[in-house]
Formats: sequence, C-alpha cells, structure tokens
Amino acid sequence: MRRVITLENNVKRELPEDVMNDMKLKPFASSELGHPEIQRTAPVVRVTTGQNKVVDSLEEVIKSNLKDGMTISFHHHFRNGDFAFNKVMDLIIKLGYKDLTLAPSSLTGVMNDKIIEAIKKGVITNITSSGMRGSLGDFVSHGGLKNPVIFRSHGNRARSIENGEIKIDVAFLGVPISDPAGNANGQEGNAVFGSLGYALMDAQYADKVVLLTDNIVPYPNTPASIKQDQVDYVVKVDQIGDPDKIGSGATRFTKDPKELKIAQMVNQVIVNSPYFKDGFSFQTGSGGAALAVTRYLRQSMLDNNITASFAVGGITKPTVDLLEEGLVRKVMDVQDFDKGAALSMAQNRNQQEIDASWYADPHNKGAVVNNLDVSILSALQIDTNFNVNVMTGSDGVIRGAVGGHQDSAAGAKMTIITAPLVRGRNATVVPSVETVVTPGESIDVLVTERGVAVNPKRQDLIDAFSKVPGLTLVSIEDLQKMAEKQVGVPKPLEYTDRTVAIVEYRDGSVIDVIKEVKD
Repeated sequence: MRRVITLENNVKRELPEDVMNDMKLKPFASSELGHPEIQRTAPVVRVTTGQNKVVDSLEEVIKSNLKDGMTISFHHHFRNGDFAFNKVMDLIIKLGYKDLTLAPSSLTGVMNDKIIEAIKKGVITNITSSGMRGSLGDFVSHGGLKNPVIFRSHGNRARSIENGEIKIDVAFLGVPISDPAGNANGQEGNAVFGSLGYALMDAQYADKVVLLTDNIVPYPNTPASIKQDQVDYVVKVDQIGDPDKIGSGATRFTKDPKELKIAQMVNQVIVNSPYFKDGFSFQTGSGGAALAVTRYLRQSMLDNNITASFAVGGITKPTVDLLEEGLVRKVMDVQDFDKGAALSMAQNRNQQEIDASWYADPHNKGAVVNNLDVSILSALQIDTNFNVNVMTGSDGVIRGAVGGHQDSAAGAKMTIITAPLVRGRNATVVPSVETVVTPGESIDVLVTERGVAVNPKRQDLIDAFSKVPGLTLVSIEDLQKMAEKQVGVPKPLEYTDRTVAIVEYRDGSVIDVIKEVKD
C-alpha cells in the first residue's frame, strides 16, 4: 500500500498533498479573510443586433455551442419540480459529449439519476456544487466519479465565478417567463419560484446563456432579473417545471416537542443577547425548528416593540408574513423555499431580490451577510471544538450541502446552531465531526433540547445567558458525554485512501476532504 503524504490545515484536518498540489489548492487558515484586492473576470460576448433570440431547437443550440471538456451550469431554484436539467442532459448524453464539468448552484434529487447516467457514460467527469443528496451522494461516496467533487458555499461559488476559478462555457437556465430578447424573472408564469438569486451569477458571467421557458411574452418583460444583454438564446419548451414540487403554500410549523423546545430556547438566547434591539437583523433556515423560532421571535418582537431592519437568506412564508406585519422592514431574498414566499416577491417592493455575490461573496465590496446580527443554522454534527458538519452523515456518505452555512456563520455577530442531542441512534454532538464544513471559530452558541453550550471565546454571552431563568447552560463537552451515554460509542468508519470530494472554505481554501467509503 502506498504511503499517502498529508498536510494539516488550521482545523487539524489532514489533506492529501498530491491532490492539493495537482489541483493547486491551499489549506484553510482562518475565517478572517482580510482585505485582498481581487481582479474580476468577464464573459466572452457575441454581439447581437436582433432582439428575437427565440430558437426552435435546443439540440441545435447545444450542437453549435458545446464542445468536449467544457463547463456547463444550471440553477436549483425549481428544486424537485425542475424539468430543464433532465431535458438538457438527455440531449447532451444522446449527442455523445465527453469530459464535461457540471457546475450548478446546487443539485436536487430529481437530477440524480440523469447525472449518474452521464457519469457512467463519461459525459461528466467533474462536478462542483453546493451539495448533493440521495443516490448521487451515495454513488460519489463510493468512488463513482472520476475526479473529486468540489463543494463550495453559495458565497464561494459566486467568488469563484467572478474571479474565473469556475469558468462557465454554457449556462442553461430555466425560467418561468421571458420575452423574445431574454428579459426574464422568476416571479410570473406557471412555475413561479421567486428570486433568481443563484442563477444571476451564471447569467452575468457565462460565455453563452441559454434560457429555457414555457412562457414567452411580448417585449419588454419587466421586472427583468436576467436581462437581454446577458442572453444568447431563448428556447421554448412545453413545460419548464412542476409548480407543485417547487414548494407548498404556507410552510408547516413543527409539532415535534423536541424541536419546539429547541426553538423556545433559541428565542430565549436571541432575546437575552445584546443584539435583540430595534433594527436588528437575522437569518433563519427552513427546517421545522427554524420556522418555529420565527413564530416565537415574532411574539417577542411584538412584546418588546422591536422591528427588525432586515431578514436574509432562503425565504419562507413566515418571514414574508413578518414583512407584511411591519415587524421586518426589508427582506433580502436570494432564494424562496415555498410558494408563499415566491408569490410575495411580485407583490411587495420591500422583498428585494439579491444575487449570490451580494448575499455572501467574501471577496466583494461588502456582502449582506456581513450586516447580520443573528444567524440560526442547523447541523448534522457538531464537535467539542464547535466545528460543524452539514455535508456527510454518520455513515460517511455525502447527504447535505454547504449552502450559505459558512457565509452567514462568518458574517453574523452571533451564530446559533440548533440540533437535537441525538438523531435516532446517532449522536449529533460528537468528539470530532466526520467532515468539517464550518469552523468552530465562526460558531457562538449551540442549542439542544438538553441545554445551551456557548463557545468559551464568547464570555460576554456566557455572562448574559447565565442570568436568564430557565435557560440551562452546559459545556459542549458535557453535551457530548450525554449523547454518548445515550447512544454509545460508534464503530469508527472505514475509508479508502482515495479522495472523492473536497470541501472548500468560502475563500477557496480547503477546510476538509471526503474519502471514499469502504464497501
């Protein structure tokens, strides 16, 4: 067996030296990124005088623009209602292209089977994405892809596109409405999904931009999220997406007693922090506990006559309800997670569509996440150094996404992780996470149903919370021991020496690698 030479980064993760050198990667050093001067790149532009870009044949567009070895991109705003991805990939596979790099904003379950087929046929040999789940995550975790996947946060993807690390040759972007010139948005049509925030990077920087839509309207279509000066082709399709699978109406609140208890404790943490004052800002997730936090926070804001300056992130109906009530002044919207939030964007001018760079790029002139007071995030695992894993399960298999986790954690003044002590027979609080995605230096508070652990570096928060009746403060080491006592010590996972995925930090440095799971 060959000896694998490794490097160690600043969160004590061993990184294979050969992979790091071959891919010209640098190890993670710190969440403090400084103030570098960055040179932006620009797309190749084909000058167009005519404004009717509607073409009949998607196949002809692919033939005339795609070559072996190129990079193609898609967005994930349609989620599991996406019809565009498989429609394009069917043709690319049929036409026999090879060695393509797939660079979507993220991957959803509806794409998995087609990607696996493309990998097996040599059509796709590289992937960079925010995450992957299901059969594709299992396939990659067991060595199915030729080269390591690169996982990037939403802010890091924007950064990588803007500085040329990800060079998109052809972007295929599904939209619910467009005019013949390519002015498009996500707010109108049959398959409304709201903000086009992640696709806006592709539209701005890809050499060729192909819109797919089932709804072409007279020129000019406004508001225009994607603009005609960015678009090369508009392809009419029968149906671009299934609106019933994009998102439901009002997102359901959890009824799980454990999640409700966690949500109540999170609200106590926020209300008793130094940041809960008029004009504070926050980001919540879309899970059951996070949505319950929004409900409890609403009541606390009413009780204390407090209005938030803005909410940001993946937006849900409960968040836009706060906007409608006047409890939140602005919503900075990069993605909508349900139909209620998506429909609201067309009706409320204070729900501002933002792109991924504006949201979270660490190398621009100021991202929205840098103005966050409170960020509430989840975790698959968190360890006693407060490092968080949102990428791999307790079996080592890829089943998550970086998303905006690293970005909002780094930007917020107080980052709260919500997690049950155990899930099933697996501990959530562990001595060492399987995969470090967000470094512990960015995490301030962990809230579980068994108590609240505050990062020792935040003595100010420890002092504030220790005075709160009913709020149980415990060390994260004690939480880990409680979890271990409940579920026992798991057998160590077995991996091969082969690297199947690289997890970048938001500045492009490598915070961890994921090894192939042994069968």
